Amino acid sequence: MDLKQLKSSPVMVRHAKNPLLTPKDIPFPSDNVYNVGVIKYQGKYVMIFRNDFERGEKEMDDFYSGRSPKHPAARICLGLATSADGVAWAIEPKPVFQLETDEIERAYDPRLTVVDGKVVMCFATDTKHGLRAGIAVTEDFHHFDVKHFTVPDNRNMVLFPERIGGLYVRLERPFPVYSRGGKDRFDLWASRSPDLEFWGRSDLVLAVEDVPFSNDKIGPAAPPVKTARGWLTSFHAVDRDDTRGKNGWEPKWTKRYTAGIMLLDLQNPSKVVGMCKEPLLVPEAPYEVAGGMRNNVIFPGGMILEPTGEVKLYYGAADTVTCLATAHVDDLLSLCTSPRHGAK
Repeated sequence: MDLKQLKSSPVMVRHAKNPLLTPKDIPFPSDNVYNVGVIKYQGKYVMIFRNDFERGEKEMDDFYSGRSPKHPAARICLGLATSADGVAWAIEPKPVFQLETDEIERAYDPRLTVVDGKVVMCFATDTKHGLRAGIAVTEDFHHFDVKHFTVPDNRNMVLFPERIGGLYVRLERPFPVYSRGGKDRFDLWASRSPDLEFWGRSDLVLAVEDVPFSNDKIGPAAPPVKTARGWLTSFHAVDRDDTRGKNGWEPKWTKRYTAGIMLLDLQNPSKVVGMCKEPLLVPEAPYEVAGGMRNNVIFPGGMILEPTGEVKLYYGAADTVTCLATAHVDDLLSLCTSPRHGAK
């Protein structure tokens, strides 16, 4: 596959009001608002979004030009928004979640799932000793009971919306640097738990070499949704091209993040029963390819299957804004299972 010629699937339609959220919409300090978790809960749409702040252009330029040795890592908080239609969002006036301790530097990239009647949030953290993923439970979106942290290095964790075989199941992306050649070569795994605290029975779900439109790494995106034919599951895929130049704050950003779609077995979610071997979404729109912190990035974080069959896919664009694309579930299932698209 010619990675330079990647195109979004024609079944996906970007919403006319994209981007739905920008830093200007946030009622507290904000430089970037993206990588959201979205659910339908108690009759409304609920979103928790990543909000980066206190990272200015001068600090970025000073670091990458060598004028300052201090890396301009942003502070991060998570904000809350609600909506009646999944498009127009009312944003809470203050952040709802933030972790900064002697060990944990920041928490980010929330993913929301309703399971067993509980709202469960998976999230990532940067710590002084590596990247760790966490799991928290909330009843009101303002108080969070943290149940679990992984060991380093793990990230992009998402939870299935029901127990399978009596166990909670999550998808995740560990970082096995030494065993994968000392560079980015990261894959998508599944683990299981009886209680959200203790996790094991881990299996490889999808490897980067199985995805024709990735030459760098893959991992989970939005939490899966259940269909009669299997768990409809999005994933992110990264391709690297060293000829790419300055595509954001860094002097050089050579990666591109695209979205893919696959179908996992209902009873054994470690088994891929279908996968579209072409990307679902590729950065193409202006807000995906220009003017962002890191251009050429699409990262889904929330997927809603409506009673009408419409699928709403919420994604971060250019690591800066939050967007929405839609498709019919039957079209997505066909992408995963049709021989025309190279189904597994």
